[in-house]
Amino acid sequence: MNSSFYNHSVSSSLLYRGTTSTIVTVIVVALGIIINYINGTLVHTFRKHQIFYMNPRYILYIHLVLNDTIYLFTSVSMFVFSYTLYNMSVSLCCLFIVVALFTSHNTPLNLALMAVECYIAVCFPLRYAEFCTNKRIYIVIGCVWVFSSLSFMTDMFFYLAKDPFWLFNSIPICNKDKLFSHPVSVQKEEIIYLLYLTIVWFTLIFTYLKIYFAAQAANSANSEQKARNTILLHGFQLLLSMLTYVDPMIKKHFVNVPQYFIELQCFWFIFVHILPRVVSPIVYGLRDRTFRQCLKNYLFFFYGSKPPKALYN
Repeated sequence: MNSSFYNHSVSSSLLYRGTTSTIVTVIVVALGIIINYINGTLVHTFRKHQIFYMNPRYILYIHLVLNDTIYLFTSVSMFVFSYTLYNMSVSLCCLFIVVALFTSHNTPLNLALMAVECYIAVCFPLRYAEFCTNKRIYIVIGCVWVFSSLSFMTDMFFYLAKDPFWLFNSIPICNKDKLFSHPVSVQKEEIIYLLYLTIVWFTLIFTYLKIYFAAQAANSANSEQKARNTILLHGFQLLLSMLTYVDPMIKKHFVNVPQYFIELQCFWFIFVHILPRVVSPIVYGLRDRTFRQCLKNYLFFFYGSKPPKALYN
């Protein structure tokens, strides 16, 4: 990213801090608190009922919720810091960015795993208990975290080898594009993002087409409609999550409209980093009858009912 764009970003951010930054910050923080309250209630519901934490489907789901909660907290914090702090230490900024990158990369991979789990449950129901055990699910989740770290840990070692005191520097804006701005890092990131896009979308298309064809073969209009709705909703959720991978490429074009540069940044932040975290609880939690019936006891502070025996919709 060239220096003129960087200078423009800094000067615009400083100006913006003195005009409408308070309103935007309040909106972003309020959305973050509301979504994380809902996510916290989902986690509490999961912990309270053995029917959930003994089932691989709900384990993957709650991992997605926890992942989104951590990501939302770190990304909103970075957003607030960018408009309230004029300088930030690289070490603190790096900590937030590492956590945000971990969790943002985990989300599409977790969605792909949930699609595979659903595919096994529908197409291989007799072997589901063999393939999808709790132990294997936790191992796969661990592999997701390891795989996600490969894309940016190399950048950390590169910058530390180049400048051992890099973490003790200061940066005006805590942003991944400013922190890891070396051309090699940018090119490597684009290649890895393309690899992520290919793997995740191939997995999604393959599994959900198989699920849809299995529903058609069952000769049930209700099953076919349910499968179609599930594919559309999960595809929309995954599409929103995958916007994180095209985020750097889209933001490069904001400099072409300098009069709306900050407004576009704020809108894009809400659309890419907050909106997908709103859809996740709806698509994977509230649509599930078992989880929904248990969730209502905690979301509005009512207790006492027992979960039904059914595991799936």
